[in-house]
Amino acid sequence: MAQLKKLENFSGVKGPVLTIVMDGVGIAPANAGNAVYHAYTPTLDMLMANYPMVTLRAHGTAVGLPSDDDMGNSEVGHNALGSGQVFSQGAKLVSESIASGKMFTSDTWKNLTADCGTLHFLGLFSDGNVHSHIDHLKAMIEQAKKDGVKRVRVHILLDGRDVGETSALDYVEPFEAFIAGLRDDSFDIKIASGGGRMKITMDRYEANWAMVEAGWKTHVLGEGRQFASAKEAIETYRAETKVIDQDLPPFVIAENGKPVGTVEDGDSVIFFNFRGDRAIEISKAFDDADFDKFDRVRYPKVKYAGMLDYDGDLHIPSAYLVNPPEITNTMGEYLADTGVAQMAISETQKYGHVTYFWNGNRSGKFNDESETYVEIPSDVVPFEERPWMQCALIADKLIAALESGEYRYLRVNFPNGDMVGHTGNMLATQCSMEALDLQLKRILTVVDKLEGVAIITADHGNADEMYELDKKGEVKYNKDGTPKAKTSHTLNPVPCIIYDNFYRDAYSVKAQKPTFGLSDVAATTVNLLGYEAPAMWDESLIEIK
Repeated sequence: MAQLKKLENFSGVKGPVLTIVMDGVGIAPANAGNAVYHAYTPTLDMLMANYPMVTLRAHGTAVGLPSDDDMGNSEVGHNALGSGQVFSQGAKLVSESIASGKMFTSDTWKNLTADCGTLHFLGLFSDGNVHSHIDHLKAMIEQAKKDGVKRVRVHILLDGRDVGETSALDYVEPFEAFIAGLRDDSFDIKIASGGGRMKITMDRYEANWAMVEAGWKTHVLGEGRQFASAKEAIETYRAETKVIDQDLPPFVIAENGKPVGTVEDGDSVIFFNFRGDRAIEISKAFDDADFDKFDRVRYPKVKYAGMLDYDGDLHIPSAYLVNPPEITNTMGEYLADTGVAQMAISETQKYGHVTYFWNGNRSGKFNDESETYVEIPSDVVPFEERPWMQCALIADKLIAALESGEYRYLRVNFPNGDMVGHTGNMLATQCSMEALDLQLKRILTVVDKLEGVAIITADHGNADEMYELDKKGEVKYNKDGTPKAKTSHTLNPVPCIIYDNFYRDAYSVKAQKPTFGLSDVAATTVNLLGYEAPAMWDESLIEIK
């Protein structure tokens, strides 16, 4: 049992403790591209002006990523928030496994490359290092050739979200040169299909299975509009649709009218994303013989593996190349074992973050009796068309839970700043922040009524930097004079505000430190609940007097 010890000098707040995650809301200079700054947010402004606030590192080594050039993301951010610790994360784990050669000596790799008709690689095609990295793909292709694989096909999901919004050819053209250098009489390798990551294959949380079905038809069945090359497909679609990379339609590479890379019996398939949320559904389609989410038309007998174990409890996929981090001693487990009633809530887009990722990549609850998880279904519409998303419905449910008196600790994620921020639409993102601000006011009024405390923070930046910036921090512009939209996360710190109108005499908020990170929130939370933080957690942001 992982039980918490009571503090000797503070019995904890009388009312509930609430963590509010404003997803994708970072702290950045007040320039033209800062949607958080430009939005009308009187509640957030009041909080930052009148309540103790520190900033937290939410990217790079502070959340277990390889370097401080790596953007944070919601998965690793919620791992850190929920566990109070920093663990080596996906990109770092995969890079270490490739560098050491451990991946290529694994039984999974040997099984995939032995006696396979065609070895297919499918995944996000960029160096964004959030879901995948093209260097991992290249290393596996080189090793496959060394190991005697004769035929390789690559299915590319265009990014434009974790990297520049129209950068696809910056990856495609060098990659074509790379595989041309490997191609010979004994090694047949080609790009076989592709499409934008928000159009096919990479849905998450079962929000839109039609995306996955479209991917299946494209990659596996070879159905769809044909082109002679990925470059031709990208240039043609850009001219026709005027959309950014993540929204480009699917395409199939064909020769003489025949797709060059359908998936057939006896083939092997590797999904080379390391991040789990957008990898689970396509993995189910390949792995599950009784799959019923859409008609696969044809279900080839293949050996399938993911880069990582995307869901450790449900074992999705059944085979994977790199063991995931073992995240233990999470706050959720400690609170459950201590008998603290908990509630977690968000809409579909981030529901898994306040549950699965918060609990250390663990499905299900630690204690069915003391924990309640609430999912508000997300709309299946472009986020820029309804930038308020479901924030009012989330707030309704959260307020009812607060007022019920059933829960000592609650956590909520509002996805607006992140999901709308990813569209690159500045006005829509401002609107999303304004909608969130209205809900903050409603919620904090109830927190006060119940004599509770709220920790208001974020998991990474996004809405704070909606335009690409040059090295001087100035906005970049397109040839037509419009600002160049940025659709990726940022490297900016995030706020952490402690909203407390009752107990400030019992503790002090520590002075800002450059080492403060998301993993410090867990210890802060249990201190406010009246408990000592476990020794393995990172430090609390408050000092009990």
